[in-house]
Amino acid sequence: MKFGQVEHPEEIDFTLPPTTPETLTLLQHFKIDKPFEVYVGCAKWNKQDLKGFYPRGTKDELAYYSTQFNSIELNATFYNSPGVDQVETWKKKTPANFKFFPKIPQSISHFSRLLNTGDKVKLFTDSIVHFDEKLGMAFLQMHDNYNPKDMARLKLFLHDWPKEVPLALEVRNKDWFSKPEVTKELYALLEETNVTNVLVDTAGRRDMLHMRLTTPTAFVRYVGANHATDYDRLDQWIDVLKLWRENGLQKLYFFIHQNIEVESPLLATHFIKKLNTTFDLDLTYPNKNTGNTLF
Repeated sequence: MKFGQVEHPEEIDFTLPPTTPETLTLLQHFKIDKPFEVYVGCAKWNKQDLKGFYPRGTKDELAYYSTQFNSIELNATFYNSPGVDQVETWKKKTPANFKFFPKIPQSISHFSRLLNTGDKVKLFTDSIVHFDEKLGMAFLQMHDNYNPKDMARLKLFLHDWPKEVPLALEVRNKDWFSKPEVTKELYALLEETNVTNVLVDTAGRRDMLHMRLTTPTAFVRYVGANHATDYDRLDQWIDVLKLWRENGLQKLYFFIHQNIEVESPLLATHFIKKLNTTFDLDLTYPNKNTGNTLF
C-alpha cells in the first residue's frame, strides 16, 4: 500500500490526535452492555506479499491464513466483483468465526465514480451476501480526486445502498477534511445513513486520522512505514480504544498494511496480543498455540 508513503518516516509526528467530542457523544448514545466484537487482520493472503509467513508446503494460503487471523480486508474484490461461486469457495475454506471485509469494486468507485451504478452494486452485493455470517462489512474507498463538489452524488449512493449490507466509507481528497462546513455535512450524512467512517493512519496523510466515528463501529486502516516507530504507533491505539470502549464502542475492525507487506503479520501479532491483554479477549494470532516465533 503506497498511499501516504513518505521517504523519511522518522520526521513525522505520529501522535494520535485527540478524540472529537462528537465521537464520544455518539458512542455514549449507543452504549450498551455487550461483548466487544474485535476483528484484526491483514489486507492480503497472497504468499508472494507475505513471504515467509506460510510454512513450507502450504497448499492453500487462505485456509492457513484464516487459522492465524480472524479476518481479512478483502482487497481482491476491488479489481473484480466476485461471483457467487467464488464467494462460496472462500467462505468454505475458513473457520466459523472468520469474517471478510470486501472492498467495493473500482468499476463503481473509480471508473463510474458512483454514477449510474445500480446494476453494478446489485451484482456485487448479491454475491457478497453469500458470505452469510462471515460477511463483516463492505467498504467504499474513493479516489483521492473525488472531492466534495460531488457530495450530491455521494448522498444518493449512500441512501440507495442496500441496508442489509453493512458499509464503511473512506474519502481521500483533502477538501473533505480541510473545510469545516464540508466535514460537518459529510459526517451528518454518514450518521443519517448508518455508514461507518473509515480512519486511515498513514504517515503522509495525517489529515485522514480524523478520530470521528459515525457509528459505534471503528474501522481503522493502519499503514506501517516499515520503521521502528510502527510498534509505538500501535501501542497508542490501545489507549485510544480503551477510551472509546469505555464510552460505548461496540465493534473494532482494524486492518494492518505495510508499504512492504511482509511485515504486516508481525505488526498484527503485536497488536492482537495487546488487545487480548487490555480487553480480556482471546483473539487468535500466528503461532498462538505453538509458541513458535513468526517467520
